[in-house]
Amino acid sequence: MNITLTMRLICAAGALGLALQAQAESIASSASSAGSASSGSVSDSLAGSSNSSNKNKKVADADYRIIDIAATPDHADRTRVTLQAADPEQRVVLDLPQTTFDKQQLAVGDTMYAHNRVYGVEFGRADNRQPFYLVLADEWYGELASRPLSL
Repeated sequence: MNITLTMRLICAAGALGLALQAQAESIASSASSAGSASSGSVSDSLAGSSNSSNKNKKVADADYRIIDIAATPDHADRTRVTLQAADPEQRVVLDLPQTTFDKQQLAVGDTMYAHNRVYGVEFGRADNRQPFYLVLADEWYGELASRPLSL
């Protein structure tokens, strides 16, 4: 083998390596933006309200007005947002991760929506209809949990 052929092979291998790295970064970036909505489980995200119709943690598809924002008891990293639909019987108490709450810049009087999905409930701002928080049904949340691999 002459030196020119060897150099060509090394350059080709290097170019292939760079292309694969760029592709991997592109895939990671796409996955990151697709997963920009945060999520939690029903058990961790929906708190009971004083309203008896919400004790089973069911959420009706509707627009909800934020009527109260407070710290979540015993969870310094979460903010409790109380939502009220037009129907006074439809009240939702949602515990959001602090980072999600801060990013959305929510305030009392803002309107959010809730939309039931097969996997749980999607919450978003009513003004742009973009979901930013998914409350996953406990069985879905458990299935998606990280587990260590053993070889």
